[in-house]
Amino acid sequence: MEKVRQLHSGAERGYHSWSHPQALLRFLVDVQDQLNDPLAVECAIVLHDAIYEPTRSDNEKRSAALAKEMICGVVPDPTVGRAIQLIEATERHLVPENSSADEAEDCRIFLDMDLSVLGSNDEVFDAYEAGVRHEYRHVPENAFRQGRAAILERFLSRDRLYMSEWGYERFEAKARENLGRSLRALREA
Repeated sequence: MEKVRQLHSGAERGYHSWSHPQALLRFLVDVQDQLNDPLAVECAIVLHDAIYEPTRSDNEKRSAALAKEMICGVVPDPTVGRAIQLIEATERHLVPENSSADEAEDCRIFLDMDLSVLGSNDEVFDAYEAGVRHEYRHVPENAFRQGRAAILERFLSRDRLYMSEWGYERFEAKARENLGRSLRALREA
């Protein structure tokens, strides 16, 4: 686990540090009985952002390849495949169309866990926003504000931010409040 923790360290990381998978692991206890392959979800939690370089667009694929390398032969083959599928799903935050019903439910819960920070209290959400800005510090302020606002608008245009009942009930209302507050701040600056 020390190697995995080290993968999540570095000055370039703001939000996507080791604290992110740690927060998700705390939720795993809450949802474990709802999961079909809890080990696949646990593997995906700790490895989905193992590689994170804000200037690249292939982080999810690279993290999935690294995860496969690290867990192959350590966990059952079907679990490896499910973990890889979960990690790759974080690229667009959509459940893959070829998922079985069980895989789809695990994916919905995992993706909701990954977005849980959006529904956090104000202090945690504001720290997340500051961490995102830190990771994109190479982007000029105006361009960052425009790009970030577009991302938040896409989130807010969804009928639901959270796909599982667990995520929806727990995070939806506060996430919409936080995203709206952040969007207003980006537009007013």
